[in-house]
Amino acid sequence: WHDAFKTNKKVSLPSVHLEKAAVLFNLGAVYSQIALAADRTTDVGIRTACGAFQSAAGAFAWLRESGVAAKAVAAGATTVDVTPDCAAMLEKLMLAQAQECFFEKVIAGGKPPALCSKVARQVGVFYEEAYAALCAPPLSQHFDRTWVSHVQLKAAQFYADACYRFSLDLHQQEEIAQEIARLKIGMNALADAKKAAKGVAAPLLDSVNKLESNMKTNLDRAMKENNSVYLMRVPEAGTLGALPAASLVKSTSLAEVLDASNERLFSSLVPDGSMKALSKYTEMVDDIIRTQAEKLQQSSEITRVRLKEMDLPDSILSLEGNVSIPADLKEDVEAVQISGGPAGLEAELQQLRDLNRVNQELLVQTEEMLQKEASEDAQFRTQFGSRWTRPQSSTLTKNIQDRLNLFAGNLKKAAASDALIERDVKESYPLMSILDRRPIESALPSISRPIMSLDGNEDAIVGALKQSLVMHLFLLAGEHVAGLTCFFKLGKTN
Repeated sequence: WHDAFKTNKKVSLPSVHLEKAAVLFNLGAVYSQIALAADRTTDVGIRTACGAFQSAAGAFAWLRESGVAAKAVAAGATTVDVTPDCAAMLEKLMLAQAQECFFEKVIAGGKPPALCSKVARQVGVFYEEAYAALCAPPLSQHFDRTWVSHVQLKAAQFYADACYRFSLDLHQQEEIAQEIARLKIGMNALADAKKAAKGVAAPLLDSVNKLESNMKTNLDRAMKENNSVYLMRVPEAGTLGALPAASLVKSTSLAEVLDASNERLFSSLVPDGSMKALSKYTEMVDDIIRTQAEKLQQSSEITRVRLKEMDLPDSILSLEGNVSIPADLKEDVEAVQISGGPAGLEAELQQLRDLNRVNQELLVQTEEMLQKEASEDAQFRTQFGSRWTRPQSSTLTKNIQDRLNLFAGNLKKAAASDALIERDVKESYPLMSILDRRPIESALPSISRPIMSLDGNEDAIVGALKQSLVMHLFLLAGEHVAGLTCFFKLGKTN
C-alpha cells in the first residue's frame, strides 16, 4: 500500500485489516472524485456533488469509527493516510465541501442573508476542524504545505463570508455599529490568512480578493452612514457573540453498501470448464439460427416472386370484391372529391383564365396611359419650347415602365404555365372522371364469377387457396405484418 499523500512511503502486510482500510480509503477517494467531476453550475450537478461528498465522508467515518484504521495500525501499517487521525481530518474536509455545495445553492436561490450566513459559517467550522487536524501530529509533518494553506484560507474565506452575509442582515435592521464590527472582524481574518497561506491556487485567491473588495465597499459605506447619520459606538470584537451556524450535511452511513451478509458475492461465477462448454454451445446455436434464417429469407423471396407471378392474392381479393386502395391515396382522392372533383378543377381553371384576362386588360390600360402621357409631354415641349422645363416623360416614368415590363413578363410566363396545365388536364380528363365515383373502390375492376360452374367445387377451392395463402403469408409476417392484415381477416371469415 502506497501512502496517498507521500507515494514514496509504502507498506506490505499480510493483514486483512490493512486490506479493509485500503478498500475504505479508496471508496472515499472515488466518491470525492465523483463529486469533483459533477457540474455544479446546475441543480442536478450540485445535488450529485453534495451527495457524493457526504458518501465520501461516510467512508472515512467508517474507516475511523469501525476500528479498521486502528487495527491496521496495530497490525503494523505505518502509512499515515489510513490512521484514525487522517480519516477524521478527511471526513471533516468532505463535509466542508458538501456544506459548500449547499452554500452555493442558497446563494443561487437568493435566500435571505441570515440563512446564507449560517450555512457559510458551518462551512468555515468544518474547514477549521480539518485545519486543526492538519496542524496537529502526526499530520502536521505529513502533508504538503499547500494543503494546509488551502484549508486555512478556505476556513478564513467562509468565516469572512459568514460575517459579510450577517452584516447584510444587520444593515437591513439598521444595526450599523454591529455591521461595521462584523465586517472588520471578517476582513482581519482574511488578511491574516492571506499572509500565512502560501502557494494556494489562483482561483481561490481571486475569490478571496473579490469577497474582500465587496466587504471593503460595504464597510466604507457603513462607516460613512454611521459618521453622518447614526453616530453609534462600534462594539469591540470580544463583546460580540459567536456567529450562528446551521449544518445541513452529515456523513452518509455505508452500512448497507458494505454489508455482504445478504449477497452471495461469487454466486454468478461459473467453473472454467462449464464456461467453455456454454460458450461452445452458444456458438453452435447461433450458427444454426443464422443458417436457418438465411434459408428462410431465401424461401420467402422465392415465395413472394411466385405469388406475384400468379397474381395472388390480388386476384382472389378482386373476385371477392374486397379490393382496397392505400390509405394515403384514398385521402388524396377524398380531398379532390371534396373540392368538387373534375368539375371543381375545371372551375379553378376558368377562374385562372378570368384572372389572366383581367390582368392583361390592366396592363393594356396602364400602357395606354403611359403612352398618352408621353404624347402630351412631346406636344407641350413643341408648343412651349424652352419654357417647358419639366423633365422628359421617359425619365419620369422609367421606374413605372420597368415594373410594367416585369409584370408583363411574369404574366406571360404564368399564361404559358396555365396553358400547359390546361393541356395536361384536357388530355387526362377522361381518366379523371373516375374521381366522381363514390366510394372510389367501386371504380376498381373486379373479376366476375363464371356463369356456369364446371364441377361445383369452385368455392371450396377458393377457400382452401385462401387458407393456404394465409399460412404462407404468416411466415412472411416479420417483414410484411402491416400489409397482411386483410388476409388474416379473410382467413378468419372462411
